[in-house]
Amino acid sequence: MLQKTPTGTWLPAWVPDSTVTLSVLLILCSTVQSCTGGYDGSMLNGLNILPSYTDYFQLNAATTGLNTASVFIGSCLGPLVSGIMADRLGRRPAMFWGCIFTIIGVILQTAAQNIAMFVVARIILGFGTAISGIAAGVYLSETFSSRYRAWGVGLLNDFYYIGALLAAGITLGTGQWQSTWAWRAPSLLQAVFSFLCIAILPFVPESPRWLAYVGMMEEARTVVAQTNANGIKDDPVVLAVYKEIIDTLKWEKEESRVMTPLQIAKDPVSRKRLLIGMSAGPFSCVAGNIIASYYLGAELSTAGITSTNAQLEANVVLNVWCLLCSLVGTHLISSWGRKPTAILTQVLLTICLFIIGGLSKVYADQGDSTSSSVVYGNVATIFLFQGFYSIAWTPLLYLYPPEVMNYSIRANGVAFSQLMLNSLALVLVFVMPIGIANIGWKMYMINASWDIPIIGLIYYYWVETRGKTLEEIDAIFEGHKHSDVPDVELIRTGKEKLDVPMVEHEIEREIVGMKSE
Repeated sequence: MLQKTPTGTWLPAWVPDSTVTLSVLLILCSTVQSCTGGYDGSMLNGLNILPSYTDYFQLNAATTGLNTASVFIGSCLGPLVSGIMADRLGRRPAMFWGCIFTIIGVILQTAAQNIAMFVVARIILGFGTAISGIAAGVYLSETFSSRYRAWGVGLLNDFYYIGALLAAGITLGTGQWQSTWAWRAPSLLQAVFSFLCIAILPFVPESPRWLAYVGMMEEARTVVAQTNANGIKDDPVVLAVYKEIIDTLKWEKEESRVMTPLQIAKDPVSRKRLLIGMSAGPFSCVAGNIIASYYLGAELSTAGITSTNAQLEANVVLNVWCLLCSLVGTHLISSWGRKPTAILTQVLLTICLFIIGGLSKVYADQGDSTSSSVVYGNVATIFLFQGFYSIAWTPLLYLYPPEVMNYSIRANGVAFSQLMLNSLALVLVFVMPIGIANIGWKMYMINASWDIPIIGLIYYYWVETRGKTLEEIDAIFEGHKHSDVPDVELIRTGKEKLDVPMVEHEIEREIVGMKSE
């Protein structure tokens, strides 16, 4: 059964009664965003290998970098408005408009007649995916039950590899075509994910935190009940989550915390939360995966695998491997924690980069006479590297920032994290092919060297957010949470009991007080 649920926006919602069904829809709605990004990276990987694409645009190292990196120009522009859009229009409408821009970009990219048109199309595409992706990350973190938030939001970026796998398979198939449709067809199919998102949006509710902030208290409680207890509004867990939300939002309003980018700079706690939360974006970007994500062909050539078909096949296998690793990583993050998983991954990535650099140097020195064990050892290490990256950084990229940031800075803070990520990616995606072409194996050594300090920064500054609601994480930064109800997980597991009549009375009194202010 579907229940019409007010959303406070022009975009209506008919929400299923079952929490399980709704959770599936929430995941599908948001994960199509990462499918678009994964598809784009893997598609460009494939296109950069295809002669029909490189010959059509007459690409060299610089224009290859420009064509590939131009999506990050749009991805840098999108965060400038995405946080404001998500706060003012609502989380779901922001996702909708992001999808519309993405579809326009895909159509123009498919029809591109020259490098200029291709670049402009990819800027629009990047702009749209940035808006919808940021809104999706904030939306899912605010809407999903805290019990399964690690899986719900972690899968948001894990599905990057679903899109990547589809693109790898499609470019492998169309790679045999003898026309420009060898690259135009994969480009056109990139719009499918945005259409899927638009189709699912009417069947998921608006964020309960956003509804409560705009004064739609009863509607916010309905959504909390839908996402936690099959719509039962007087369930103790629902009441605890709901009271934490209204207590925390009341405190933020009393402290004059407003939802603007300037709020981030107003107090030291907000600045600290921003710096810790946004670090996931830049840290994941500079880890070293840019090479294999967009220039796998060049990386494999450096390792000694030069056949076009072999490189396309490796692209498919790599994405299957990374998908499996990201799912394992999401489990570790959920059961072990965000911080230890990130540290483990970063240590393994640094080791792998030094090994790849060393083996690539051997191949560069010995050329075709290099032992096959060196070649295959290098390829194996490349695969291990991408798998290790996927364990932590793939799920954490959208999970950690919205957890660390409180409501008033969440949307703009996540946007800032993505802005930093995409700004770095813009530079690295453009520079990497030039660096590999000019200094080869040394590029890996340089990358490994700057990864070492990141391990220390994570160990010293990151905080653990596992097992806490978004409001309970406030206690880590503020010294205490801003609600007097027991922690939700203690209530869920039966370790604490909630006085339901008393909490109902307190909620009613607080809502009346907030409306009179």
